[in-house]
Amino acid sequence: MNRRHLLGAASAVVAMAALPAYADEGLASSDFIGQARAALDRHRDRVRTLDRVAVVDFAQHSSKPRFHLIDIAAGTTQSFLVAHGRGSDPTHTGWLKSFSNVPGSDATSEGAYLTGEAYDGAHGHSRRLIGLDDGNSNALSRGLVIHSAWVSIRRRPQLKRLSALAG
Repeated sequence: MNRRHLLGAASAVVAMAALPAYADEGLASSDFIGQARAALDRHRDRVRTLDRVAVVDFAQHSSKPRFHLIDIAAGTTQSFLVAHGRGSDPTHTGWLKSFSNVPGSDATSEGAYLTGEAYDGAHGHSRRLIGLDDGNSNALSRGLVIHSAWVSIRRRPQLKRLSALAG
């Protein structure tokens, strides 16, 4: 499984949610794990397939792999770099400072998401995000999406953080 695989199939994408028990070691704090499991339980009726989930640990710096793709059936996890909204880091430090669900804020919204409609856009194959919580209920109307990025800190080590995006 890889990022492109996630973009090709509807899955749960969860910022602060949905880690299975085997992933407890090394990915995140126990508080993060508890929040993740609670979010998955809370939205179980809206998630069609539970075989794949993605979790973003925004407590980590953007130069660290903090986007975790989890194949629950296979018991494997892959971790990748991920940016956050520029409105969440106005001084461009690489640390997420705040979440927002306000249209026009260009900030990352906190909560659980479902991947929605797939399309090919300016950043290649992309999927719309559907917010499931009060903190991200405007995700679809704000145009929040998941897509691949062409720049990587690993390929360009002079970069100290990933560029922030519009939400």
